[in-house]
Amino acid sequence: MSQDNRHEDHIRIEQLEVLARIGVPDEERASAQRLVFNITFWPLQQASELGDDIARAVDYAAVCAETKKFVQGREGRLIETLADALANHLLKIFRIQRITIELQKFILPDVQHVSVIVMRERSAK
Repeated sequence: MSQDNRHEDHIRIEQLEVLARIGVPDEERASAQRLVFNITFWPLQQASELGDDIARAVDYAAVCAETKKFVQGREGRLIETLADALANHLLKIFRIQRITIELQKFILPDVQHVSVIVMRERSAK
């Protein structure tokens, strides 16, 4: 299998809701607000390599739990910074080659949501 096609299999977690303190003005960070995450990740191993063994797979329930723990443990101003930090954190914790995170924030009255999308890859070591 060529390196270009190696990481085509991916897992998508959609609409993971997390309460977090985030926003530029202090008043916005005074109470937790709802954020929604769409997370797509490319495991180091392809589905065909798992042998139906959960121990060899990336546990997506654990990815959700770690996302909630990480986000709820932080307070920040920018969703861009949070999405970047979360992507890098999940790459370190899990056997993931590449990750895309869309973070949605529901703050402006005339729009459904504002979102940021970041894509990060595991650094070669």
